[in-house]
Amino acid sequence: MTAAPALNYSSSHARQHFSSVLDAAEHGQVVTVNRGKVQSAVISAERLRHYLSLTTPARTRTTIDDGAYVVFLEDRPFVSEGETLEAAIADLIESLREYAEDWVERLQYAPNHADAWGLVQLVNLSTDEQLSDWLRAAE
Repeated sequence: MTAAPALNYSSSHARQHFSSVLDAAEHGQVVTVNRGKVQSAVISAERLRHYLSLTTPARTRTTIDDGAYVVFLEDRPFVSEGETLEAAIADLIESLREYAEDWVERLQYAPNHADAWGLVQLVNLSTDEQLSDWLRAAE
């Protein structure tokens, strides 16, 4: 079986055939849209979220310190704590969401944050429940 060829649209052609663009992306076909010298990909958000959850490991560690649960991500500057593990994870998710917002606004231009694109996309494409599952899978 031969893979379907990539679909490459100009921005005006993509607008005219927007339903086809979305249908192809939903079915996993490579779809690109060109506007000037910039080429963008159109992909299923859920497929991208799932891929990022597999390729962006959380590396979560949990400890108990003075009766409080402390959850942190190895190699990333995120630490939270709570009276329960659920509360600590909820706090960590809130921190991740705040970071994603700050990254889009300004941190993406800082050299020490530039490589966080995948994490930010994962956070923005995920529900709290999906993020909780991603964090817990690393424990």
